[in-house]
Amino acid sequence: MHHGRLSTSSRLQRALTVLEQACGKISTYELARQADICAVNSVIAELRENGAVITCRQEVNQGRRRFYYQLIKSPDQND
Repeated sequence: MHHGRLSTSSRLQRALTVLEQACGKISTYELARQADICAVNSVIAELRENGAVITCRQEVNQGRRRFYYQLIKSPDQND
């Protein structure tokens, strides 16, 4: 997979900004809505390729699975 560069991708920059402002976990839905992105899992993979450390956790509530992301470490944006 070819990943976008954080320095030139507004899509990745928006997603990173939302993750940084979340101050904890954020759901797939909320991340997609707030960052105006699709394919959240792909964006997360690209951010990881740019050096971000992001966890993903699954929670089940009343039989519904939800996935939450949390930024642990922002990437070095000097690249």
